[in-house]
Amino acid sequence: MNRVSTYIRQSLHSIYPPQELKSLTMMLCCDVLGYEALDIYMGKDIDLSESKQLELENILARLHKNEPIQYVLGVTSFCGFTFAVAPGVLIPRPETEELVQLIVKENPDSPRILDMGTGSGCIAISLDLLLPQATVRAWDVSDDALEIARGNNRRLGGAVTFEKQDILSYVPSGVSYDVIVSNPPYVTESEKEDMDANVLDWEPSLALFVPNNDPLRFYRRIAMLGRELLVAGGKLYFEINRAYATETVELLNGLGYDQICVIKDLFGNNRMVTAIR
Repeated sequence: MNRVSTYIRQSLHSIYPPQELKSLTMMLCCDVLGYEALDIYMGKDIDLSESKQLELENILARLHKNEPIQYVLGVTSFCGFTFAVAPGVLIPRPETEELVQLIVKENPDSPRILDMGTGSGCIAISLDLLLPQATVRAWDVSDDALEIARGNNRRLGGAVTFEKQDILSYVPSGVSYDVIVSNPPYVTESEKEDMDANVLDWEPSLALFVPNNDPLRFYRRIAMLGRELLVAGGKLYFEINRAYATETVELLNGLGYDQICVIKDLFGNNRMVTAIR
């Protein structure tokens, strides 16, 4: 192991578990410092220039403040695409990639898709790129999120239409869709104590939390809108809080949705719910 990778590991060993630290070290060495992965594995020693040493020290200082590496680098990978991210949007998770893959698999034709609460635009833009014949529209209430999403759309060559909309107050206008997808805020305030500092201190609360007394606030509203916005036979796709799968199913059943299905994520947790209008 060369001196730089050893230095990174020694600097961060107190705040990252070993496996995460290993992948983080590789990321810094290859994506930031410009090493080849083989050089790291072979223990080749490479001296850093003064500017690279300063850049590394700045990154390590930010990581010691629990800032997520994705915000430090300004980018993250999602569905094979590179998305810009910043503290104004949630960092896309692997579980959400599964939601996108499910929609692509089940909707191979030319669906009209609406993504409610788009954040970085990762769901909407990925669907647009993976389903080239689809027409994709995406909403968010946050100006910061919409700026980041539109930038990602331009850089990746997407054709998504982004709009500022408040899901909780939106009045349907007669436009219809074949698919509505949403990964809305679903973490209850009481779950904060179990969350890591790099999430609590950095990612936007607006996109994360719902009140303890109304954990399904956004699911209820989106499902009600779906009854008017979805075509007959249209599909609703949610990413959910695994603790409220049963309640989400009961909600959709009460609103008249059919073929309601709970799907587990790659970690075996209840993570997605699909339903037919």
